[in-house]
Amino acid sequence: MKKYDKIKAEIDELINDGKKLYDSLANYCKSEKISDFQYFLYNYESWYTKSLLLIKQILPFRLEDFTIRYRNSKRKEINAETYTTSDALLLLGNQNCKILYALMPLSQQIEIVKACRLSFESEIYSIQSLLQADIFDSEIDSAKHLLKKGFLRAAGAICGVVIEKHFSEVCNNHNISLKKKSPTIADYNDVLKDNIYDTIEWRRIQRLGDLRNLCDHNKDREPTKDEVEELICGTERVIKTIF
Repeated sequence: MKKYDKIKAEIDELINDGKKLYDSLANYCKSEKISDFQYFLYNYESWYTKSLLLIKQILPFRLEDFTIRYRNSKRKEINAETYTTSDALLLLGNQNCKILYALMPLSQQIEIVKACRLSFESEIYSIQSLLQADIFDSEIDSAKHLLKKGFLRAAGAICGVVIEKHFSEVCNNHNISLKKKSPTIADYNDVLKDNIYDTIEWRRIQRLGDLRNLCDHNKDREPTKDEVEELICGTERVIKTIF
């Protein structure tokens, strides 16, 4: 299964990148070689963001454990037990011994990513979601092909169906129920705003819903190529970032 192999390779890459970050920070704490710290400084945020998306999808119940090791807003003081990886990025304390404290939370974050690998390989991770992802990718490819051929409304309609199917899965995963038998993007958007994402994301989805409606219904004007391209790009982003 191509999707399975791809995700497994991405997880392995995250684990290896995490180890490189740990080694660079550990080396800096020993030698104070600035290039070691620069590697951590320039690469950690990207690794953290990718890992965050992975954990949201595979081990959502460990998400708080992961993020609190990046930033702990509840702590009353900074010490060896409460020091976080973001403290190291900001050079809080401005002492080598303080940066050393970041090795423990970083190590724990790497272990959580490793746990994602184990869960992914086991039956805990639903094969159905992988198959669904392959189907979505295929449908988006179809929308892109229709766009190239000039069938703008058809391309937009496919994207609308993909978003609705994906949001249906998201609601199932979070035990969220809707009263309507056939919810629209707007219906899903409202309920997910209350449970999954913020107002900024809600506005983005609202825009996609408006574009889908423009493609689906005969209105005063035709959708433009740019609008359908925006809808396709937005659909790809939704299925890869909202779980």
